[in-house]
Amino acid sequence: MSNFCRFYFVTWNVATKSPGQDLNSLLDFPSQFNKNKSLPDFYVIGLQEVKSQPQNMLMDSLFTDQWTSMFNKILCRQGFIVAKNIRLQGIMLLVYTQMKHVINLRDIEAQYTKTGLGGLWGNKGAVSVRFNIYGCSVCLVNCHLTAHEHLLADRINDYNTIIKEHGYHLTETSNILYHDYVFWIGDLNFRTHHPVTSSLSPEEIVDALQTVEKDKYTSILKYDQLLAVIDSGEAFSEFMEPEIRFPPTYKFHMGTDDYDLKRKPSWTDRILYKVIANNYENITLRADLISYHHIPHYTVSDHKPVVAQFNIKAFSNFTVKTVEFAPIVRIWYIGDADFRTECTLSPDVEINPNDWIGIYDANFHNLDDYIAYEYLAKVNLTQESLESGQPRTITLSFPVGSGVRTPGFYRFIYFSQPNNDVRSVLGISEPFEVSSKEDSLVAIDPCVEASTSAGGASKPSTATTDIFTDFTGLDVAKLSRHFSNDLSFD
Repeated sequence: MSNFCRFYFVTWNVATKSPGQDLNSLLDFPSQFNKNKSLPDFYVIGLQEVKSQPQNMLMDSLFTDQWTSMFNKILCRQGFIVAKNIRLQGIMLLVYTQMKHVINLRDIEAQYTKTGLGGLWGNKGAVSVRFNIYGCSVCLVNCHLTAHEHLLADRINDYNTIIKEHGYHLTETSNILYHDYVFWIGDLNFRTHHPVTSSLSPEEIVDALQTVEKDKYTSILKYDQLLAVIDSGEAFSEFMEPEIRFPPTYKFHMGTDDYDLKRKPSWTDRILYKVIANNYENITLRADLISYHHIPHYTVSDHKPVVAQFNIKAFSNFTVKTVEFAPIVRIWYIGDADFRTECTLSPDVEINPNDWIGIYDANFHNLDDYIAYEYLAKVNLTQESLESGQPRTITLSFPVGSGVRTPGFYRFIYFSQPNNDVRSVLGISEPFEVSSKEDSLVAIDPCVEASTSAGGASKPSTATTDIFTDFTGLDVAKLSRHFSNDLSFD
């Protein structure tokens, strides 16, 4: 048995510019003429050359950039949740999911590889997010490879370096290529390169583009460097690309649709994919292409954005480890000493010392946007309860002043976190109410026993680096709540 998840991909080199145009059409949102159009299950947005200067790297890591803020406002209004973000200087990957899939996200991990200046600088390289969903492993890669037509060997080396050095903690998917599904997007920077004997000038290539009929670019694509190295096996030979039926996406005069003839028009911006079809006995995996095209009316950059949609096949009857939160029937009050939650773990849930429960706004928009948290290590667990084989019910208390200071509705989320780099969502509670004692006439029982806090625990980190030693590979989404309010809607 199987079902399908729809993924929508965007890759765009934004040339350090700010979003100066409405981005709804970039995401193919339903319009007033098609209000019933269904939305994808996941949005995967890969940007390159997001403004990032060395002297501003600390600020970049602490504050959400304008592009992320814009995508958050658009997608979170539609109920999407930020599953994971990662940024390597100007290279950024944003992964959004519909709320209904959050509880099925397993082993979420982000990674990056620098290839600029021989691996010392992150102006070129790749970022990625991997996770399991409905029994299948998915790896999403966004890259910006070496520029310039004559540096083809460097691009090939970039690819092989990323494949070699880009690793994950799960043994069975420790390499990018080991995943059931891999989608590789980005400014790959492969150019149109003609042999010396038949070299065409940029002007001649533009003239040839004018004669193309029915989006058939075969006569020009035969000089595409990427297709050549795929064919030769030098790079990306494991990947497939849908048929290109759109004109070159680079290089344009900014603010126009006119090619800048200082460069040969080239398909630098690409979306490739790889599927291990026969990884399981009872299902054949596949990625079905829905669309692959560019969006020409965006002119803020010298690149045009490229988008693609795929349906990927997954298991429909796949059962996952779950945590069920007990209903909260009382109203909690700010400062209440008996602020606690009870949840039941299914028999196959293994409790790790780093597992934690976070308190979130009921309408949270980002898995990193917790308000308060407590580790499961705070609960006194017997050896029997740590072992799987039977359901276990545990109670976790939050200390007075643990972070909920505003009346409203909140949720608990249980995270399994075997280490600081990998985590899974095992349970989400129904919304519960927190009220202010000053606003209520309900008497508080003075005999309520105050719960104590273990204290001293560090925050549940998912960063791959220390922000005070290396800003360039920082997973910064979890800091956004404290430094900006980019998810507030006007």
